[in-house]
Amino acid sequence: MAILDDLSGYEFEDLMEDVFRHCGYENVRQSRRTADEGRDILMEEVVDGRRRAVVVECKHTGTVSRPVIQKLHSAVATYDYDGPVRGTVVTTGRFTEPAREYAANLGSNREGGVELLDGRDLREIGAEIGLDLYNGRIEILCEEALRPTHPTAGRDAPVFEAVREIENLEAATIPTPETTVALEPVVTVRATTDATFETSVGVIHRIDEATDLAIRADRDEPRAATGDVRDLAANRSASRIDLEAADLESTFDGVERRRFGQTETEYKEWAVDRLRQAQTTTVHYTGDNNVDYEKTCTPKRSDISVRDIDPVYVPHVRSRLSLGEYDYRYAYRAAGPSRATTRNDFRECVHCETAGASETYTYCDNCGSVNCEEHTKTERLEGDPVCTGCAVTERFALETKYFYDEANLEAFREEYAAMAIHEKATENVPLAVGSVLCALLATFFVASSIGLV
Repeated sequence: MAILDDLSGYEFEDLMEDVFRHCGYENVRQSRRTADEGRDILMEEVVDGRRRAVVVECKHTGTVSRPVIQKLHSAVATYDYDGPVRGTVVTTGRFTEPAREYAANLGSNREGGVELLDGRDLREIGAEIGLDLYNGRIEILCEEALRPTHPTAGRDAPVFEAVREIENLEAATIPTPETTVALEPVVTVRATTDATFETSVGVIHRIDEATDLAIRADRDEPRAATGDVRDLAANRSASRIDLEAADLESTFDGVERRRFGQTETEYKEWAVDRLRQAQTTTVHYTGDNNVDYEKTCTPKRSDISVRDIDPVYVPHVRSRLSLGEYDYRYAYRAAGPSRATTRNDFRECVHCETAGASETYTYCDNCGSVNCEEHTKTERLEGDPVCTGCAVTERFALETKYFYDEANLEAFREEYAAMAIHEKATENVPLAVGSVLCALLATFFVASSIGLV
């Protein structure tokens, strides 16, 4: 196994000489290690029956920027060779976007062009030629993400679904929400543990387990992914997209792509340590002398084999919807049609902020608020919902009435002044019912006194 970042710059050039030779290039040799003028390895290839020289620059570093590509392009142009010449830059790390753009304009496989091979390409080349080129000590290179939207429903479908649960608010009337996506890095490590613990009495404990660990990878220190993040990332059948091919910027109002905080090797080591802790157990057994013993059984690092390290971005989609005086946020982590809600302001009263405590939430068209049952009233004049936060109130027939504004209140004052006494009494239902009961009781007593009952 060649852990590329453990090599020196010269050792990396030695290794790449062997790699290119295994790939079928001819006359592979290193240039002089002093004043190589940007030509670390020189070799030849035959394309369509015509021999062509290839000038290679090896960069044993984390990031390669545009000036390196420009330097190699100049070295290709000045290389003394009787025939066409192209260039290749190979690195254990990655190329910046300006470097990729510059190389793309030159072309990778034409005369004078420059091909770029990064750490991930080296892994793939190694797999093809039977060399284990493990570059886990460099930054993780990941171009895959779980699909951030439903394949057919569209970007804002979850927001519209949440709105449909609110009384007095039609989904068709709401504006288009502002929606962004953050690509959160997660690493899934698939490992197997095969450990046997023996004493003089024989085998006392054995571990034979396969485990998937999901790791939140957006901070300096790894941490176990739990709940929805773990379930989404560990689902190997979940729909994925290629970030290089997907145009997320045209779908979302903003795209944030977070970097992986550590390297593949560090995540591997963290996973092994976590499994050793989790699989440690104390075993009680009886020895040959009939004495009871106990032994703490902890798997050795060599007992745990990491079969696969799978980095992927988990999309965290966040929407902001403005209604009247209020902004509402709805957020979820997505994997195509599957999603896990992380925030839903549509299930939270703006006045008491008690999320999910009410069975029904109602929209106030007067101010744009979403309210629980306790803070939702009926507007007296128009009969539609109004919240206690924006309503204008006044007592009529000893009962508080709620109005959209002063104009509605004044209109009802005039209506109330023109009511008959019994109509005014009905504005306070308990009072009206009590009056009727009192009248009935009075009638009963009068009837009783004159012998009618």
